[in-house]
Amino acid sequence: MSVSDPQVQGYARAVFEVAKAEGILDEVEDELFRFSRLVEREGELRMALTDATRPAVQRQRLAEELLEGKVSAPTVLLIGFVVGSGHAGQLTEIVDEMLEMAAAEKRRVVAEVTSAIPLNDDQRARLASALSRATDLEVEVHVMVDPSILGGIIAKVGDRLIDGSISGRLEQMRDQVSAARAAS
Repeated sequence: MSVSDPQVQGYARAVFEVAKAEGILDEVEDELFRFSRLVEREGELRMALTDATRPAVQRQRLAEELLEGKVSAPTVLLIGFVVGSGHAGQLTEIVDEMLEMAAAEKRRVVAEVTSAIPLNDDQRARLASALSRATDLEVEVHVMVDPSILGGIIAKVGDRLIDGSISGRLEQMRDQVSAARAAS
């Protein structure tokens, strides 16, 4: 487990224990991961959920309204609790800590995968298998969709980053062309 703020660990442990007790750990993990990455990526949403000038109950209601009907009830309650208690700014840390706890419980590592398009269950399974072979670890895949990578995937497993995206390849080619021009 990573070293982190005891408060973050406490919230992560509470979220983990509730999801585990409800028997929906996998579902809650995926929902929390996707929502935390959305908040991380969308500045306006992050500001709305962390704005201390807005009453906590209003921020909590916003989070719950955004999620209602889109994720499981425990996920709505857990995110509402974190936001309502003024810790939305630490949501990514809390979720990452919880994912580590869940992975340790299952004796796995978590791969954060960015894909240009959503992956179906078969694609996720094949990707998990390929990453397991590449890392010699049992891998659990969490996917975030980002069309800006154009195609392919970017996978982060622990400290290891595997960039198989089209945008990554284009950037490498651009760097090679720039280096060749500078050398001539």
